[in-house]
Amino acid sequence: MARKKFIGWVIGCTLVLAGAGLAAASETPLKLELRQGWALQSAEEVRETGEALSRPDFAAPGWYPTQVPATVLAALAANAVYPDPYYGRNLAQIPGNFPFPLDVSSLPQKPGSPFLQAWWYRTEFALPADDQGKTIWLHLNGINFRGNLWLNGKQVADANELAGTFRLFEFNITDFARPGQANALAIEVFPPLRRDLAFTWVDWNPAPPDRDMGLWREVFITASGPVSLRHPFVQTELHLPSLETARLTVLVDARNASEEEVSGTLAGRIGEISFAQPVTLRPGETRTIAFSPGEFSQLAVSKPRVWWPAGLGPPNLYDLILEFEAEGSVSDRQTLRFGIRQVTSELTPEGHRVFLVNGRRILIRGAGWAPDLMLRSDPERLAAEIRYVKEMNLNTIRLEGKLEFDRFYELCDEQGILVMAGWCCCHHWERWGRWDEEDYRVAEASERDQALRLRSHPSLLAWLNGSDNPPPPKVEKMYLQVLEAAQWPNPVISSATETPTTVTGPSGVKMTGPYEWVPPGYWLADTRRGGAFGFNTETSPGPAVPPVESLRLMLPPDRLWPINRDWNYHAGRGFFANVRVFSHALEARYGPATGVEDYAKKAQAMTYEAERAMFEAYGRNKYLSTGVIQWMLNNAWPGLIWHLYDYYLRPGGGYFGAQRAGEPLHVQYSYDDRSIAVVNSRYREYANLKVTAKVLNLDLAEKWSQAETITVPADASVRAFTVPESKDFSTTYFLKLELTDEAGKTLSSNFYWLSTRSEVLARRRSNWFYTPARSFADFTGLEKLPAVELKVASAFETSGQETWARVTVENPGPHLAFMVHLQIVKGPAGEEVLPVFWEDNYFSLLPGEKREVRGTVRLKDLAGAEPKLAVDGWNVKVN
Repeated sequence: MARKKFIGWVIGCTLVLAGAGLAAASETPLKLELRQGWALQSAEEVRETGEALSRPDFAAPGWYPTQVPATVLAALAANAVYPDPYYGRNLAQIPGNFPFPLDVSSLPQKPGSPFLQAWWYRTEFALPADDQGKTIWLHLNGINFRGNLWLNGKQVADANELAGTFRLFEFNITDFARPGQANALAIEVFPPLRRDLAFTWVDWNPAPPDRDMGLWREVFITASGPVSLRHPFVQTELHLPSLETARLTVLVDARNASEEEVSGTLAGRIGEISFAQPVTLRPGETRTIAFSPGEFSQLAVSKPRVWWPAGLGPPNLYDLILEFEAEGSVSDRQTLRFGIRQVTSELTPEGHRVFLVNGRRILIRGAGWAPDLMLRSDPERLAAEIRYVKEMNLNTIRLEGKLEFDRFYELCDEQGILVMAGWCCCHHWERWGRWDEEDYRVAEASERDQALRLRSHPSLLAWLNGSDNPPPPKVEKMYLQVLEAAQWPNPVISSATETPTTVTGPSGVKMTGPYEWVPPGYWLADTRRGGAFGFNTETSPGPAVPPVESLRLMLPPDRLWPINRDWNYHAGRGFFANVRVFSHALEARYGPATGVEDYAKKAQAMTYEAERAMFEAYGRNKYLSTGVIQWMLNNAWPGLIWHLYDYYLRPGGGYFGAQRAGEPLHVQYSYDDRSIAVVNSRYREYANLKVTAKVLNLDLAEKWSQAETITVPADASVRAFTVPESKDFSTTYFLKLELTDEAGKTLSSNFYWLSTRSEVLARRRSNWFYTPARSFADFTGLEKLPAVELKVASAFETSGQETWARVTVENPGPHLAFMVHLQIVKGPAGEEVLPVFWEDNYFSLLPGEKREVRGTVRLKDLAGAEPKLAVDGWNVKVN
């Protein structure tokens, strides 16, 4: 392939243009993505062998058309073999699982399940004639769990070689492929068994009956000359604390697939920086080639554009281009987007792990990720979810074994979202005593493949070699050796628990819950379990019942109320198979629900205060507290527990409570000592800030107020003063906080509903997943709030691919407008446009108070309808 020559592969697959030369960072290596044109069938229905199935002349009548990636169940659902698995109890009607609540990954499938046997995937594709003489590679980035691979009537790999959910497979198919002709690929996929290192959903939701078997990630073909390049990587070493210089080391694996020695030049470019060196590879040799700043002084970069996490600076990215040229032709080419940044961690005097990015401490505020239950991935949905994380003022996503598509990490790189990745808990992943020789082989290779894939992403914060338990010394040493060989650049933690190991010592983190509802005061009151100290790798105030609009999408009309078995089916499993604890607290605090609308309304208020309290507690206590991961960010399917926005991408109360708590400069109330604190998450001091607090009774009579001027150091929290206790406060009362600068501009505001009735924890009844409450706050007075009619003005503008609303909401009356909720809808009385990105929502307005808010939607999601604003609320007259 000559320089500057572009080749297009025009086939019934995805076309990717490829070009040589170092001129443009946007050019990509030659790549044929085998997405469309696949067919699927159960091996029980197929009588032919892999040899016959993989011939281009094979006819496949009655097979199910599909695309890849797709699990077997995802393909069958797309072909309407089964009704929407996510609605009601439809999933339970699909053969394969034991009945609820035993439909979990740790149990086997039922005898007679259609997913106990293998399923065949088959496709045909064309290769251009001028690929004759090139080296052709077939890539399988995800098969669950094992398979036999056939191409053009010949077996390329068997089920012993092609095994491992998180393996990245690459096969040299030069001897099997037919350039200039039709090619046929057939893969016999076998399901994961209980003792396989595969996907496991633990207690998050029901397990899909096919256990996510299938080709769950990309299948594609690349072509190269005799030498191919793989795993490009740029190590960065910053001068700290100045950040004035960065020393870059560029690494790439070069592989000679030919039977002859090859000599050539490996050349690279990063912006205006160029470098090259001669390379000679023996027949069949693979070698890591390095460009170090010691040998190539141009890789010592002055005043680099440093990559920062969201909220702390721009997530600057650079483009690397590498080419191997031999005998006047480019043999292969790789590109990489990377960031110049440095991540380390250390233990505080109390033994808590604190992370540092570019030499500066950062309080980790994050949440746990769930992919789609059938592992379907939509790039636009993915982009919206990463944007939700950023809009909530979170900075981290944790992946517990559900390692995502490449686009996920690219989006996190671009948006400045950190990623904690690692293996899953429970089941065979942590039953090391039952591992056989294949498990060790698969685990080691999976660690290597993922380390090489992920090491180049600036968003990667840390890797966890275990989750609920650290691996035993033999396994941990194996993992660490793999990471060292891969030159993994980030901190490594033995597990998500505080259990130390004899290999790496203390983890510096904890996984002490809770996972069930606890009062807002829990996080500052608890000093032994999940309270705001240390680094909590997974914790939660429990269920997150979505708004009623989402309940209507997931449950049949006759199963919406009262809470019933269908509700439980959409909860978790094990200890989390219902929402009883949450519901009991909701009715004790807010009053008995009169129906599904009333229940959902109260649930938004309760999740708002719960999520806000958790994130605020960890913010106030930094760096006694060093990080918190909300369990979880999202759900794999329509669920009632553990999310900050629901499966339909509808943000509820918890989303906006978390968003409020994570403001970079934030005023907040302390439930433990009644102090008013200001939390500064930026790396600069703020002086002469005015903190104002007012206590109002339920009838809005002012009972107390105070104002103080304070200075908040960089990346710190400061207590301003304390709210007094008073017998004159009504049972339900309000606290209004405001933070302003010297010019009187509001920098932060906050509104609390509080109670004179204390919420007392039953500490002696604490267990691993929550601490019960012995008594509850009394917010029943909120049900007596008079109805309020708001003055609302809105204007919509469209620019590019987005439409946004500029909304002004004013409360002209004498009463409180509580939990005001805004929606952008498709025309009058239309459904809500989702996803939607609001600056604020579920807010409260005192008499005479006005709020200006902006909300944004994607133009395509309006589907041609005229955008309209809908307003409702706790006691707001619906417009």
